[in-house]
Amino acid sequence: MSQAQRPRSKSRLALLLSFFLLSESSVIRGQEIKDVPAPDAGPTIYHNLPLEPARRSDLEEAIKSRNFQRAESLLVEEVQRNPKSSQLLTLLGGIFFQDGQYLNSAIAIKKAEAINPLDDNSRFTLAMAYIVLNHRDWARPELEKLAQNNSNNALYPYWLSRLDYDGHQYKAAIAKLETVVKLDSSFMRAYDNLGLAYEALGNQDEAIRNYLEAIRLNRLKSLQSPWPSLNLGALLLKQGKADESEPHLREALEYDPRLAKAHYQSGLLLEKQGKDDEAIRQLTEAASLDPAYAEPHYALGRIYQRKGDAQKAEAALETFQKLKKEKREEPAR
Repeated sequence: MSQAQRPRSKSRLALLLSFFLLSESSVIRGQEIKDVPAPDAGPTIYHNLPLEPARRSDLEEAIKSRNFQRAESLLVEEVQRNPKSSQLLTLLGGIFFQDGQYLNSAIAIKKAEAINPLDDNSRFTLAMAYIVLNHRDWARPELEKLAQNNSNNALYPYWLSRLDYDGHQYKAAIAKLETVVKLDSSFMRAYDNLGLAYEALGNQDEAIRNYLEAIRLNRLKSLQSPWPSLNLGALLLKQGKADESEPHLREALEYDPRLAKAHYQSGLLLEKQGKDDEAIRQLTEAASLDPAYAEPHYALGRIYQRKGDAQKAEAALETFQKLKKEKREEPAR
């Protein structure tokens, strides 16, 4: 980098840091981020922004080409010039969210809300940013406002049910999910989460019924989600029905070959079938895909111990204990 370039780079970084905190890495991965509307790329939004024509054109091109860093830089500079523009701030919050900058997204949208009431899309983006940042207590009132003002929209009670489930309020989650499927009988993920909630309450028959409906909708609508098949396969495996479990676990891996939990369950299945070497390969793959995932190491330790490889068994169990300890010591939010 030349001497002439360095001051510009430092200036841009200082500008971003002076206005927002550094982005925080997501605590939760694999959420349905696609639920969140992308920033409106239609011409109306650009025409209404308080921008010079050349800057408006640059911003429009950056968003259309998904050059989020360029769009963020442009918008931060414009907000510095016009800090009372809620339009600039909500658009910036949406861009930050699409770029995985969830903390910055929440900050920008809250700054906008201090100026003008939020539109529904921006409020939902804010709620989802809170969820990804593991602040479910902050997300709930935002989702409740949205659900109250949009009684026919299934998305908001769905996400409220997710908060209930995460808080181990399974009956409350089921009640909300029943409302969701009444509003939208094709909402695949609602049936999948009904399965999870019923399974948590020990009602395995209802869990299976809902998993099967989720799988049917998943195939019918070509959604290609691995979760309904994985959840049903894992439950059948716990019930000792390895043969029934196998095609569902295979389907989950076909949808997402990099899903660590699917490799883990496949490893457990292979272990039950007496195929230890194949089980080791699946469990090792699960551990490799998710280095913080403790359970595959416990299963590996069990298999190595049975095979008489004390050194590998001890190493696997030590890794399991280390990862579980790190998980317990994660700061609560």
